[in-house]
Amino acid sequence: MKKTLLATAIAGALGASAAAQAATVYNQDGTQLDIYGNIQIAYKSVNDSDGNAKDEVFDNGSTVGFSGQHIINPGLTGYFKAEFEHQADEEKKGNGLGNGDQAYLGMKGNFGDARLGSWDPLIDDWVQDPISNNEYFDVSDSSGAALDPFNGDDDIYGTDDREGDKFQYMSPVWAGLQFAVGTQYKGDGESDDGDIRQDSNASFFGGLKYAVGAFSVAAVYDDLDNYDGQYANGDNYESGDQYGLTAQYTIDTLRVAAKAERFDSEQGDADADFYALGARYGYALSDNFAGDIYGAYQYIKADDGSDFLNGDDTANEVVGGVTYNISPAMYTFIEGALRDRSQDEGDGVAVGAVYSF
Repeated sequence: MKKTLLATAIAGALGASAAAQAATVYNQDGTQLDIYGNIQIAYKSVNDSDGNAKDEVFDNGSTVGFSGQHIINPGLTGYFKAEFEHQADEEKKGNGLGNGDQAYLGMKGNFGDARLGSWDPLIDDWVQDPISNNEYFDVSDSSGAALDPFNGDDDIYGTDDREGDKFQYMSPVWAGLQFAVGTQYKGDGESDDGDIRQDSNASFFGGLKYAVGAFSVAAVYDDLDNYDGQYANGDNYESGDQYGLTAQYTIDTLRVAAKAERFDSEQGDADADFYALGARYGYALSDNFAGDIYGAYQYIKADDGSDFLNGDDTANEVVGGVTYNISPAMYTFIEGALRDRSQDEGDGVAVGAVYSF
C-alpha cells in the first residue's frame, strides 16, 4: 500500500496502525514468519486523450505478502519478503495471485543492509514518495519520462522492469548520514522485444540521505544504463539519466516536502524537469474521526516537442485527497487530479476502500 503518515494518524486516534496488521504464524528459536496483505477496491473516472471521462470499478493494488527473518548470529539477521497481487474486483476472471509485486532476500546488521531481488527504485522511495505517495493519483515524475523517452516509443528494451534483477547495499545511519548504492544487472540471456539488442550490463544507482531533528534531505542518481541499446538497423539508443533531490520536514503528523527532479535524455526531445511541493497531515479530531489530508503541486518543464507532455513545453499538476479511518484495519479515500494536458487528459477523481490484514 501507499502509506506515509496514515499509520501515525491511526495510532494516535485508535491505538493501533494499519501497518501492524501482519499475522505472525511462526516465531521460535530466532525464526519468524509473517503473513499480511490488503484488499483495495476503488472507482475512478479519468479523462482520456480525447477529453472523454472513462470510468470503472477496479482493483487498486490488492496484495498478499509473506515475510520472514531469522537470527544468523548476534548482530546479523537474514530476511526475505515476497508480495503477490490479485484482482479483487474481478477475482473470478483473474488468475488468483497471478502477478508478482516485489520479492527479495537479504542480510542486515551492524554493517548495514544488503539485499537482492526485486523492489521499488531508490529514486521512488527517497525522492518521489515524500511528495505524493497517494492511493491512486500521484504527480508525474522522471521515471514516467524515462519510460517514454523517444518520440512516444514505449517499447524500449527493459524499461518495463525497473524493479527487477537488483542488488543494493544500504549503510547504517552515522550521525544522521546514510547512503545506498546498487546495481541492476541484465544478462545477454534476457529476452528482448525484437527492437533493441543488448549485451550483458550492470547499471548503477546510488543515493545519500541526511537527517537532523525533524528535517531530512535525500539525493538519488540512476544512470538507467541497462536501457541503452541498439536498434536492429544498427542505430544506437541511449536512454539518459535520472537525478532527484527532496527535502522534507516532519512534526507530529504533518509532513511538508519539496522536490527537484530531472530526466536527462541522451536522445530525442525528452528532457524533463520536475519541481514540486507536497504536504500530508494526519488528523485525529476524535477517537472515531481520523485520517489523512494531503496534496501536491508540481511544475513540469519539458523540451519542445516532448511526447511526455503531449507536445507542450510546460504543465502544472495538482493532486490531492483525504482518507477516513473506519477502524485500525480499514479506511476509505477520495482523490482528484488536474494534469494541465491537452483535452484535460489525465484529470479525474477516484474513491475507494482498503482493508488491511
